[in-house]
Amino acid sequence: MTAIKHALQRDIFTPNDERLLSIVNVCKAGKKKRNCFLCATVTTERPVQVNVVKVKKSDKGDFYKRQTAWGLRDLAVVDAKDAVKENPEFDLHFDKVYKWVASSTVEKNTFISCIWKLNQRYLRKKIDFINVSSQLLEELPKVAEESVPSGENQSVTGGDEESVDEYQELNAREEQDIEIMMEGCEYAISNAEAFAEKLSRELQVLDGANIQSIMASEKQVNILMKLLDEALKEVDQIELKLSSYEEMLQSVKEQMDQISESNHLIHLSNTNNVKLLSEIEFLVNHMDLAKGHIKALQEGDLTSSRGIEACTNAADALLQCMNVALRPGHDMLQAVKQQQQRFSDLREQFARRLASHLNSVFVHQGHDQSSTLAQHSAELTLPNHHPFHRDLLRYAKLMEWLKNTDYGKYEGLTKNYMDYLSRLYEREIKDFFEVAKIKMTGTTREGKKFGLHGSSGKLTGSTSSLNKLSVQSSGSRRSQSSSLLDMGNMSASDLDVADRTKFDKIFEQVLSELEPLCLAEQDFISKFFKLQQHQSISGTTTNEAEEMDGGTLSRSYTSGVPQTISSEKDMIRQMMTKIFRCIEPELNNLIALGDKIDSFNSLYMLVKMSHHVWTAQNVDPASFLSTTLGNVLVTVKRNFDKCISNQMKQMDEVKISKKSKVGILPFVAEFEEFAALAESIFKNAERRGDLDKAYTKLIRAVFVSVEKVANESQKTPRDVVMMENFHHIFATLSRLKISCLEAEKKEAKQKYTDHLQSYVIYSLGQPLEKLNHFFEGVEARVAQGIREEEVSYQLAFNKQELRKVIKEYPGKEVKKGLDNLYKKVDKHLCEEENLLQVVWHSMQDEFIRQYKHFEGLIARCYPGSGITMEFTIQDILDYCSSIAQSH
Repeated sequence: MTAIKHALQRDIFTPNDERLLSIVNVCKAGKKKRNCFLCATVTTERPVQVNVVKVKKSDKGDFYKRQTAWGLRDLAVVDAKDAVKENPEFDLHFDKVYKWVASSTVEKNTFISCIWKLNQRYLRKKIDFINVSSQLLEELPKVAEESVPSGENQSVTGGDEESVDEYQELNAREEQDIEIMMEGCEYAISNAEAFAEKLSRELQVLDGANIQSIMASEKQVNILMKLLDEALKEVDQIELKLSSYEEMLQSVKEQMDQISESNHLIHLSNTNNVKLLSEIEFLVNHMDLAKGHIKALQEGDLTSSRGIEACTNAADALLQCMNVALRPGHDMLQAVKQQQQRFSDLREQFARRLASHLNSVFVHQGHDQSSTLAQHSAELTLPNHHPFHRDLLRYAKLMEWLKNTDYGKYEGLTKNYMDYLSRLYEREIKDFFEVAKIKMTGTTREGKKFGLHGSSGKLTGSTSSLNKLSVQSSGSRRSQSSSLLDMGNMSASDLDVADRTKFDKIFEQVLSELEPLCLAEQDFISKFFKLQQHQSISGTTTNEAEEMDGGTLSRSYTSGVPQTISSEKDMIRQMMTKIFRCIEPELNNLIALGDKIDSFNSLYMLVKMSHHVWTAQNVDPASFLSTTLGNVLVTVKRNFDKCISNQMKQMDEVKISKKSKVGILPFVAEFEEFAALAESIFKNAERRGDLDKAYTKLIRAVFVSVEKVANESQKTPRDVVMMENFHHIFATLSRLKISCLEAEKKEAKQKYTDHLQSYVIYSLGQPLEKLNHFFEGVEARVAQGIREEEVSYQLAFNKQELRKVIKEYPGKEVKKGLDNLYKKVDKHLCEEENLLQVVWHSMQDEFIRQYKHFEGLIARCYPGSGITMEFTIQDILDYCSSIAQSH
């Protein structure tokens, strides 16, 4: 431990001007033991600082490094854990509690005793020593000698407290002088009393010399005092002269003060003039409107591009003049008041002129656009408003100026624009939808069937009647398709496909025309009326369907400026709702017409509408177009659900003929048609989930209805109805590969297989009836416990009885029975499903199975008898093949 102590003193504490007084080898309690040293040190410089330092061996080499240091002033509690028993654990309470385990109890006691002693020596701070033996704290001298290195105990131990406090350490110069003096007296160490007497005698000699020197300097002191008296007289004379000079300069000072005051007034006047000039220049520069701008505001041409640009620049300049931040007091100047009034008059005059001109432009646009409607009456296109938008966007900056300066006129223009444009768009959109309805139904008698009447190429009187349309049943749709066969040589299914394709194209064209029209108008409104499309301003929420009659936009005004402004995004939606208020009813009418023409059209409409809603929501989920198409999509979804419900209802109400065989049920064929059509329509569609739900409902209804019809069938056996229809369903699902109906496909296959087997067993019956009864009796005897080889000894089942039964079934009789069975099966099965050969092959396999079973019983129960059937398996195969070929 001594070697470690010297090493730590040399390597760590000496470079930091510290002395190591005590050391203890410790590790942290409760953790993996990693040893370190706690050291008690003091600094060599005054004031002395006492520290507790944690030293740890470096991981990279065989040397120690200083890790943590705490001041003894921060120590609050020392807990030795046990004052009686030996316990190496102890706690030190600094900023938190540090728990340690010493390598030995002796080292722990030595370290705690040193801490107590250092506190008494340097700090006299109240540190609580808990669970520490009082004897340990009393043995100061002994502990100090053991814990402090040699030569250093004088700094720690000593006599009474007063002598310790007065002690001052010698510096290097004093130590050197003492050494020289002791070298001059050889007996200084051996005879201290003689050395002290010598020093006393030398001190007395020095004191006498000092007194004589003081007495010799008295004469020189007298001379110095005389010189000081003469110097005081000279100072008095100089003060008299300075007083006379001060009186002479007093008059000059007064004159200089007058000049200084005059200069201050001149400087103040110049400063005021400069400030006045600055204020005048500020007012002239910021509140002076050029004559050219005034002329443009009063008489500028609002029809030409150059005139609009000049008016825009003049309006911006006027706004800057009106919005200039006046300095305090400017508003009290009469000229400023007059100029502000002039600006207000100019603003009012120009705002009135601008509003009047734009109202005229709106009116002319409505008339000019109406004249071009005839060009689009025969085409399924909407008129292009881009030229009108392009012309109006030249006034966009002026509209922004009007919005900032006179909100009342800005709102009036907004209302007028909505009024004029809503009437214009209503005429265009209604004519557009009339053309779409004509193209869907034509002007033939089929168009009249749906309440449409042709008149000069336009539809009339259809809109109101379409609100009462109901979804057409599948049967009526098919009868309608049959009536359309007069139009050509097309089949009913081909005509349905052609009509549906035509409807799909027309509906897609309608949506494709409406979408860019709405987006272009919304973009124009945002740019022209300076409304932010993609900014949500927290404010009053407005209803999207709110009507803005009377020109009010739910705002209150103070001096023409709105106090509360709702979201500009809501304003755009309100304006679009007012302008295009006829789009949603017209779309609903068109959807109702398409649904009445063919209920399967709802599939096309659901896919197309979903795609356009998805596209609109990606652009802006809260836009007018997105909201409107979303509302219409709800209607389309209802029609789709109604179509599914009607098909399920028809399945439940189906009736079959009691006199003819059933075959493939109509609703099974219709499900196949629906599924094939739906798969072609919904390929890569966004709303595939809706179709999957419909599939699940329909297929379950088909399963239930097939079973119901099979149970009610009288002409056709139940197993045949189940077998043929479930085979058809399985084939349909396998061909279309509908992922959500995999379970139903497996179920259909299982039902088909089960009923095929059941029908085969039922129809085949017991072609060798007597033989079958005979062997049933044999099996009963075996079941009773009789051994198989002993059955032939039974009277009723001996060999003679077996030969008698076998003779009753020669090959000719067997073939005749199979031929009658083939004819019976042919009557039961329908030609559409073509299952005759499948059923006949299954019957052949079942008959062969029975034959092998009988042969096995003969071989086991009548061994060695040589009894066999009068026909072989090959004969059965030949019989079945020849019967199938003959028919």
